[in-house]
Amino acid sequence: MELFYSNSFDGQNCRLDSDESGHCIRVLRHRNGDRVNVIDGLGTLYSCTIIDDSPKSVLLQIDSAQKGWGTHPYTLTMAVCPTKNIDRFEWFAEKATELGLDKLVPLLGQHSERKVLKSDRLGRILLSAAKQSLKAAVPELEELTPVADYLRSQRDNRALKMIAYCFEDEEHPRNSIRQSICRYRQSLPAGEMPEYVVLIGPEGDFSPEEAALALECGFVPVHLGASRLRTETAALTAVEAVYLEHLD
Repeated sequence: MELFYSNSFDGQNCRLDSDESGHCIRVLRHRNGDRVNVIDGLGTLYSCTIIDDSPKSVLLQIDSAQKGWGTHPYTLTMAVCPTKNIDRFEWFAEKATELGLDKLVPLLGQHSERKVLKSDRLGRILLSAAKQSLKAAVPELEELTPVADYLRSQRDNRALKMIAYCFEDEEHPRNSIRQSICRYRQSLPAGEMPEYVVLIGPEGDFSPEEAALALECGFVPVHLGASRLRTETAALTAVEAVYLEHLD
């Protein structure tokens, strides 16, 4: 199934940008009258007919719309410190989108080695992964945010907020992420959408001060098993844990 993306809608028509238009016309050889599918990145799939096959700006007539196409029965925010090797973080972002991700928050921790991030490139990866995995919604991407600032912003968030760190804390024992998800789901009123926020630290882990602030802001400590995982592996494992727990 071919999917194109547009953020230009006027109610009856939509228009593809130059990159999407070139792929549609020059690569896939579509012409006027062809039916194609377009996503808006917000969760709606449009069935459209090409009415202007300009390779620089394709114009389409909207024939029908399907809201909530390719969605999942929960919302998931992953707040993750980008890795020193950015390829690893981009790999995580791609695979997490394929499984089911609603928001990606890159974090800047006290032990972070990477302190800059190219948001434009990462946004293109999220869009490509959404199209490849047949989703109409592209994960929201936030700017690189200090861990402490993000934690304080989540203080009143009623989602299940989880933080995975490597060091032991006898005062706050860690449950498995699966146990935490199961208990949370059992506590929800019938029909309420589960909401999850998961924090994953940098290669040097969260600092004790960051972990303490997370607990103060309502995050629960979790573990991802006995193996010591790289940042991107831990983050994807958390995404998979949520995904598999909701798999019919």
